[in-house]
Amino acid sequence: MDIPWLLIIHGLITALVVVSFLCGQWPIFQGTPIERIHRFITFGAYDYFLRFVGFVCGEKGTHVILSVEYFCCDRPNPILQIIYLAIIGGTYYLIAKSCFSYIPGHYLSGIHRYASLLGVGVGILLFLLTCFTDAGTVNAENVSQYISAYPYDNIIFTEKECFTCKIPKPARSKHCGICGRCVARFDHHCGWMNNCIGERNTRYFLAFLLWHFLLCLYGAIAIGLVLAGRLKELKVVYILTVYYGIENSFSSLAPHVVQWLLGSYNIQILLTVFLAIVSLLLAGFFGYHANLCRTNTTTNETFKWQDYINWQRKLNEARASAAALKSSISGMSSERKPPKSKWKAFFRRSPLEDVEVVVKKNVYDKGTFHNIWEVIYPLSTRRSFSWRKSKST
Repeated sequence: MDIPWLLIIHGLITALVVVSFLCGQWPIFQGTPIERIHRFITFGAYDYFLRFVGFVCGEKGTHVILSVEYFCCDRPNPILQIIYLAIIGGTYYLIAKSCFSYIPGHYLSGIHRYASLLGVGVGILLFLLTCFTDAGTVNAENVSQYISAYPYDNIIFTEKECFTCKIPKPARSKHCGICGRCVARFDHHCGWMNNCIGERNTRYFLAFLLWHFLLCLYGAIAIGLVLAGRLKELKVVYILTVYYGIENSFSSLAPHVVQWLLGSYNIQILLTVFLAIVSLLLAGFFGYHANLCRTNTTTNETFKWQDYINWQRKLNEARASAAALKSSISGMSSERKPPKSKWKAFFRRSPLEDVEVVVKKNVYDKGTFHNIWEVIYPLSTRRSFSWRKSKST
């Protein structure tokens, strides 16, 4: 019974670390241990490491670490691409080595040997398409077309020039400091792809997330069916109930079955847990970006809208506070003239209650169907895009 408890404790600790890393900055966790764990993982651990290196190796050691950080985080590099290929290749190798000998089995046919290889191949193909497809570079030759394709909303996008590229910045574009270029319909720079996600490759990025979610889910279910088949073929439940006298109920059998699986198929269990966790993370990422696609919004625009709405809300609150202060001062100056009704004065609404609600007005939202079609069939790949150039010139 010790092994199941260790597995439960390990799972809880893993879940705590994952939730703290991904969600620790959420307002709901403010002031909680999850926020402190998040701060330690994302900032504190690295800061302590820098201090330790500086104490042991001096300023030269710290400079080396900062140079490595600059190369890994602020410059284009293939490190995460290599890690991705290592993860998917190593995972497939472990699955093939530990599970293929049981396929075909009680629940799986032999075709899954080839289906799994095909699934991994398609995943790598989508990865390469996302990595090496131009995200939508804006240059002097196509800037006029992009300006015509994406008009300025004069809210979060106004007419201005890129200080680095020295060309007009089309709406929805951003200059990526890592890639050193302006990208149309900029979403974010993805280190895993060593490329920006923009107007021309968002479709491949979404397909990559969806396919890898399905691939991990398929792998977890397939390994689970392999283990279920082994239980059936080896008659584990029959042996436990008949020869060991264990009650034939889920609560009685489950600990013994889990203990047997961990002892005989621990690699398969770890692979199943790993694939299940990764599939949940990928489902969350895909859901987030699919919703952005549905509303024709990008990650970059989401942050811009948050900043704009917060600024407008504070501005409206400041105006309401000024109006309330002016009203109270005028009331003090006319103390000799009491209001006609004390009840009316008591129930009078505060100007702060009448603060105007700031509403997001996304002029690029053309309806769900058109928004999705714009991602699947980017504007710059259409004939009308080149027609815009001739019209603008």
